[in-house]
Amino acid sequence: MIDEFNLSLGQRLRAARRQRAWSLGDVETQTDGEFKASVVGAYERGERAISVQRFVRLSGVYGKNAAELLPSEPDRNVVIDLDALASEDGDMVERYLAAIQMIRRHPGGDEVRESDRAVISSLLRSVRTPVGD
Repeated sequence: MIDEFNLSLGQRLRAARRQRAWSLGDVETQTDGEFKASVVGAYERGERAISVQRFVRLSGVYGKNAAELLPSEPDRNVVIDLDALASEDGDMVERYLAAIQMIRRHPGGDEVRESDRAVISSLLRSVRTPVGD
């Protein structure tokens, strides 16, 4: 299970790596194998928790202060207008919502969890962020 903090931290780690224009393999090469590509990928996807010591070390590898990469407290008052999203970025959001309903075996349900909001936000950022930014 992926928790919201690990997902958010992973997204920030991915952004820091991409700012260096490094692939996951580049991270492994640059650290002489200290950080395996598969492990860094798992951190970025929020599938694996990173220890404080390794987080600080990886932040330094990326040329960042660890505090810069820590996620801020999420705004729990955010409301996502799914109807507006459907008309704006419909296909992607509709497919995502259909997939989570199928996975949860709850067709027609309107529950959107915190982790769902994080993924939708990430999807929208990737769609709206021009390449190179």
